Amino acid sequence: MSTTLLILLAFVPGLLIALFIYLRDMREPEPYSLLLMSVLFGAVAFFLSRGIGFLLHNFVYIDNEDVVHQMIAAFLFVGLLSEGFKFLLLRGVTYYYKNFNQPFDGIVYAVMVGVGYATAENILAVINGDADTAMLRMITTVPANAVFAVIMGFFLGEAKLFKSKTVLYSLLGLLLAALAHGYYDYFMQLMFVKGLWIQAGISLVIVIVLTQLALKYRKDLEVSN
Repeated sequence: MSTTLLILLAFVPGLLIALFIYLRDMREPEPYSLLLMSVLFGAVAFFLSRGIGFLLHNFVYIDNEDVVHQMIAAFLFVGLLSEGFKFLLLRGVTYYYKNFNQPFDGIVYAVMVGVGYATAENILAVINGDADTAMLRMITTVPANAVFAVIMGFFLGEAKLFKSKTVLYSLLGLLLAALAHGYYDYFMQLMFVKGLWIQAGISLVIVIVLTQLALKYRKDLEVSN
């Protein structure tokens, strides 16, 4: 398969997920310009986290065959670092959009950031010539990043609604998204341990179920109001 075709395919999963979430925002759809900006924020978050992660690897030795080392890499270098930069842009910029005026908007904008992050990661994998990895990421990592974004976006939406608990809900959004991302990535990195890839799939299923519950809860509340 040609590199050009793979790059085009790298956009498809993110586009479908972004469209799915956008169509669920029926009360007051967000402007296309802000959605596109959020996607670009996600790409920026990816390159920032990748750059900082590369620098950290120069100071912290990670043994790819050591389970504990892989845990450190997954939860700190992937989970916290990746979600941290997404959070920085979401909470520091997107949160203050005048159009961010409904709790569900937190999920919408966060998913756009997650889609931008995962798509940038896909494209880099294709450019690096790793077609197999790129195809695997299109199937698993893009939806996973969207799911982690829903977790963060849900709590940012709650922070917007409950002004007295803004800091609490913001921190919960960051920490839970980072934990879910780290947990998923931890088992993905342990492919050398037979059968542990199944746990990665199970972890993603659990997070998707929780995400669906969060989506239903928030939409039900908005409908009732």
